[in-house]
Amino acid sequence: MIEWIRFLLTAVCMLAGLVVCCIGVYGIFRFEYAVNRMHAAAMIDTMGIALCMGGVAISAPDMFTALKCVLVIAFWWISSPVSSHMLCRLEIV
Repeated sequence: MIEWIRFLLTAVCMLAGLVVCCIGVYGIFRFEYAVNRMHAAAMIDTMGIALCMGGVAISAPDMFTALKCVLVIAFWWISSPVSSHMLCRLEIV
């Protein structure tokens, strides 16, 4: 029973991440200005990949692997907005 719950939570996280990534890619091609495109790209990094990695962490066989996935998510949440912000400031100046 618990395996089915883990499978369903993994599937929901992966599908939600896929939807966010698809919407972000559409935004990258649809938006006109570079700053708006960077916002869509940052959304893919922070939300889409974090949801996919969350699904991987849920389906991980042991806690050490899940902890590594959570640390990867934390690193992305710290580094991606900062790099997007710096690229946008470069574009504006």
